[in-house]
Amino acid sequence: EDPTCDPEATLDTSETHAILLQAVDALPEREGLVITMYYKQGQSMRAIADRLGVSESRVSQLHARALKMLREQLNAALYDAPRVVA
Repeated sequence: EDPTCDPEATLDTSETHAILLQAVDALPEREGLVITMYYKQGQSMRAIADRLGVSESRVSQLHARALKMLREQLNAALYDAPRVVA
């Protein structure tokens, strides 16, 4: 079984991706910047720390906080929202 041929799985992946993008956009500025620089731009924690003018430890804290917020937003969107069953 190829999961890429499963329309339901493809739709779930697309919806999850859209929800994740919205959640990243809703993050506070610094947390959003850390997530964007780390995951989209592939920058190191050191490079992010230099850009923000903070320590790598602080970037790690911001990263962890952002991931927690994203996890909460995704869980709320995926599991707390009412679903329509056909």
